[in-house]
Amino acid sequence: MTELPDGWSVRRPTLDDAPALLALVHASDIAAVGYPDYTAEEVREALTEPNTDLNRDVWVALDADGRIVGWAYPGNATGENRDFIEVYVWPGDGVPAMRPLLELMLARVAERKAEFGHEKYEVRAGAVPSETTYIDLLTEHGFAFLKQNARMQLSLEGVSPVAPEPPAGVTLRTVRADDEADMRTFHAVVERAFLDSDHRSSSYESWRKQVDDDPAPVFDEWFVAEVDGVVAGVLESSYDSDGDAGEGWVKRLAVLGPYRKKGLGEALLRRAFAAYAAKGRDKAGLGVDMDNPTRAARLYFAVGMKPLYEANIYQKWT
Repeated sequence: MTELPDGWSVRRPTLDDAPALLALVHASDIAAVGYPDYTAEEVREALTEPNTDLNRDVWVALDADGRIVGWAYPGNATGENRDFIEVYVWPGDGVPAMRPLLELMLARVAERKAEFGHEKYEVRAGAVPSETTYIDLLTEHGFAFLKQNARMQLSLEGVSPVAPEPPAGVTLRTVRADDEADMRTFHAVVERAFLDSDHRSSSYESWRKQVDDDPAPVFDEWFVAEVDGVVAGVLESSYDSDGDAGEGWVKRLAVLGPYRKKGLGEALLRRAFAAYAAKGRDKAGLGVDMDNPTRAARLYFAVGMKPLYEANIYQKWT
């Protein structure tokens, strides 16, 4: 590992570090895109995701004053042959930790490849185009550009808290969070709908644990679209009371193949937008893979959403 400056160190994080990690990522976001765009929920998920062991997979870097100025961690909830790695450093002050953290992470990825039993392993990393120092470092370590994702947003000004009627034959309702069968169906629709995308599948048990670990799930913002009694589409929202309280977040939108291009996706989105507006939020947001074969971005543009910024995805194989 490249040496850190004198007096700097690395250690394993604990859940108690979550506020400091959120502050770190917010500083990184502000430098990259102009505003904080990471939530306390995402910090919690990153630290508790299946196949992420805080004692083996995650590091924080500390400067000579003991302040957390860097954070690196992998993501691979299913144990399949792909890790998505993240390396955050405090803008300016934390840059000397960037290379050491990336090198630690890549060495650990090689171990995870063997532990998961894969002969070939894909590693991905993301960067906003303005993060040239990190992009240059990724390129130096063998990463190449793969595709682009977009962070999209819609102003809810003028959006009615009463959603428009869905297409004929479509029934919209909230998820029955206390009904195990309904939750299993909700998860199954997500998994089936994303089979033709870059989505990495997860077991119901892993997904449900993440849901149950959420301290404030917003099940009244999770919606189900039924066609002739069949659950054909779902929308999962999340909300971070510690972050941007004015934004509702579409975490997942999934419509089964046979029911696409029938207005279900738009109906689910508009139901969510109405729910957000009814709670006084002034905008709705989501992230989208611009290469998604379902052409989801077209739907988001069609309902009036606009990209705030794009993030490049880089890839290497080991």
